[in-house]
Amino acid sequence: MIYVVGAGIAGQEGFCQRVLQLVAEADVLYGPPNLLALFARLPARQVALSADSDLTALLEEAEGNQVVLTAGDPLFFGLGRELLRNLPREELEFVPNVSSVQFAFARIKQPWDDALFVSAEGRSMTHLVDRIVANDKVAVLTDARHTPAAIAAELLRRGRDGYTVYLCENLGTAEERVEQTSVAQLPQLVAAPLNVLIFIKCYDSEIDDSLPTLGIPDSSFMTVKKQITPEEVRVVVLAKLRLRQDMVLWDIGAGSGSVSIEADALLPFGRIFAVERNSDSLRFLRQNLNNFHSRNVRLVEGEAPACLEDLPDPDRVFIGGSGGNLWELLEVIDERLSASGRVVLTASTLDTLVAATDFFENNGYVIEVVTLNIARTSSETDYKMFEALNPVYVVVALKESASAALA
Repeated sequence: MIYVVGAGIAGQEGFCQRVLQLVAEADVLYGPPNLLALFARLPARQVALSADSDLTALLEEAEGNQVVLTAGDPLFFGLGRELLRNLPREELEFVPNVSSVQFAFARIKQPWDDALFVSAEGRSMTHLVDRIVANDKVAVLTDARHTPAAIAAELLRRGRDGYTVYLCENLGTAEERVEQTSVAQLPQLVAAPLNVLIFIKCYDSEIDDSLPTLGIPDSSFMTVKKQITPEEVRVVVLAKLRLRQDMVLWDIGAGSGSVSIEADALLPFGRIFAVERNSDSLRFLRQNLNNFHSRNVRLVEGEAPACLEDLPDPDRVFIGGSGGNLWELLEVIDERLSASGRVVLTASTLDTLVAATDFFENNGYVIEVVTLNIARTSSETDYKMFEALNPVYVVVALKESASAALA
């Protein structure tokens, strides 16, 4: 057996009696120098590990009783994953201890069973902050690139400052510091390299509880010259998209973000990418995302289809505007859309309607077109007169064989 044991925050006294016995009987001890130093008087051969060490190769070459010392829980963002991937499962036994994250929550006196845990290692800043804004309570294991100050800067850039933040440094040492702060103040603090960052959401402003989750009034959104998918059209679009809770949705030509914001409530475990190129629309889109505390919506600035290259493949696509690149855009979507995926497109001109239906028919999609003629009463006249909106064509395209039904 290879025993992989976790060290407690406090050092040697953090080990249970069984671990101390395993270490005493070990022929070879592996671990970082600070943990090996705790057992310097034992006769076991000591192998100091660094970031460049190939632990799997070392374990395969050695003989006798082998014990690997690590911090906290080996299976919590630890080396346990690597060992399980490269060594037979039956040869490994894990003995966990208190992790730095668990210790940090104890220090700030907050429950941690409802928290999300994220390691910055191997992630982009965009992905890391996406995970933070999508959850109420998040613990982040930072690294040299994703520092507390850098994470706070990205949150502030997105207008997401509604958190109480705890910076927990050098836990269990004489230099331990736990600082309660805010996203705005976090960049001013000089953080130690060893830190755990905890975000607990406490909105600066409350969402209007009277607003529905579907069919939010157009007046609730900030937009450029009323350039918005109307409320009634939005409801039909979301119904035709047939969203499931963990899908990836591209909202191309997002404008005010109204479709993305309403879809956010329907995709609690999904990802929504609101794509927009217009600088004025982007300004209002950011404000709307912040005002509605959207969780799973990521803003993508740029011209489609060029800016879609780095996005995950979609299960659903809504096109509210194509910027004159409709055919090229549909070709990219056709290549990337998952099997049985759906595209929903709104058109206000016959030119767009004909171009879209021609493309889908030529590429084997099942098509449905709905025409919406909407008229609303106006409160600004003495009589209840109806004011008609321009007709809107909703094109629904299903990526299946021609014999499939949309039902």
